[in-house]
Amino acid sequence: MMARGPGGWLRESVWEIPLRRYLALLLGLALVTGLFFTVRALAHDDRSCAPGVVRPENSEECVGVATTAYDFGHPQLRDAVQAIDRENDRLRPGSYVTVALMLPYTATTPSTLSDIQHELQGAYLAQYEANHSSNGQSPAIRLVLASPGATGAHWVRMVDQLERMTKSADRLRAVAGVGMSTDGNKAAVQELTGRGIPVVGSSITADDLANGHQGKDPFPGLARVSPTNTDEARALASFAKVTAGKALLVYDKPGDPYTRTLQMSFAKLIKGSPYEPQPFTPPADRSQEGTTANTFRQITHLVCDTSPETDTILFAGRHTQLRQFINALGGRGCQERKFTLLTGDEGSYLTGEKDLDRSALEHNLSVRYTALAHPDAWVKDPARTGGSAEDARVLTDLLAKSGRAPVGPIGSVGLEDGQLIIAYDAMRLAVHGIREATAEGRVVPPLADVGLQWPQVKGSLRVSGASGWICLDVHGNPYDKAVPIVELTPEGRSRFVKIAWPEGKAPGKECLPPS
Repeated sequence: MMARGPGGWLRESVWEIPLRRYLALLLGLALVTGLFFTVRALAHDDRSCAPGVVRPENSEECVGVATTAYDFGHPQLRDAVQAIDRENDRLRPGSYVTVALMLPYTATTPSTLSDIQHELQGAYLAQYEANHSSNGQSPAIRLVLASPGATGAHWVRMVDQLERMTKSADRLRAVAGVGMSTDGNKAAVQELTGRGIPVVGSSITADDLANGHQGKDPFPGLARVSPTNTDEARALASFAKVTAGKALLVYDKPGDPYTRTLQMSFAKLIKGSPYEPQPFTPPADRSQEGTTANTFRQITHLVCDTSPETDTILFAGRHTQLRQFINALGGRGCQERKFTLLTGDEGSYLTGEKDLDRSALEHNLSVRYTALAHPDAWVKDPARTGGSAEDARVLTDLLAKSGRAPVGPIGSVGLEDGQLIIAYDAMRLAVHGIREATAEGRVVPPLADVGLQWPQVKGSLRVSGASGWICLDVHGNPYDKAVPIVELTPEGRSRFVKIAWPEGKAPGKECLPPS
């Protein structure tokens, strides 16, 4: 406001200057406050976990591809992750290609974390061996960790990232691991191989996560080191002499790729059984408890209602439900009757299950399963072909050095679940394919050529794995792969019983799949 003062001069109101200053101060404070909360919001919205790994919107899982020593918040993985990082740092730029180990690193259940720890250790030991014990063969191998989330729900983000790495200085040439045979992992493998990225499955066993199923090859460039569920069931049948009139099938409905194909394989074994298969419906996330324990309690009544000649239960389900069923069988009414429960390689998780009622195994109940590998297999059941103690000793000699530098430390080692052994073999197969695809005088093989090597991995070109010979058919599946039959003891250990074979006997010394 202007006012006329003495002499006719216009002057500012005595109130105007303080008011302007006051308003400017308020405006400044507002700007500072806004900036503070904006910075705070941005900091709070920082979704990064580590280089290459982020938390997607509406999720607290860290997913993507970790290229540094990131343990996904699990201290038990730290030693193995740091060993991998040390080996990666040692590599000269331009001397290596990258292999991604795809596993559900954000899982939280103790048994799954133990699995992941052992697979990490096995893959690292194969990386170390490839870089230090291969007489200077190239390329060197860099290892990174690819996470699609605990259930594989974030596989799209991971796959996009991996594809970019095939065209960058990372020179990604294969993905190994994969983990469980879930719908998410199946979609990820289909997309990876559809984009020309070779995949080597370690512990996947589902028939519909393999080429050659129903005469189709939906996953070009996929190789596996584990038998399919059908082959596991055939090996189990050759060992246990399962007969239709003496067996009851209990299965997951609607199932996932692993449980569905195991159910179908078991159903073929007992075709004509007088008993209707008994279903149970677990939560979508099969690591959760749900209400299936109540269902299993009811099924144990039906088990006791079978004829006295019935002595075998075939179980097609995941390990959480398997543990619940065993606990229920421990309290069944017909304690005097002897039963043998047979299942697939998910049984390997039971050695780490703290909630398992081990006393159930003292009540006329035996639990046997098909393991992917076992440390005693080639020591206690030496075969003329199909594998050898010498092949297995290559890994055990390396393990003996893994507790200290330069190889280790890699953390607490466990071999009974077979995961370390099978991951070691999967990584060795990936290295084999990469190096066979590398032309003389070159360091980096064409991406498209790596997956073309799988049909030739047989005969004298086989990979002599610690789990047994890896001789692949034209679809990338192992032919007549050794299947250790393992029994769970009341002490919670896995006792090796015998090696079984899908073909009923070990492969010939030439290890050439028939037409």
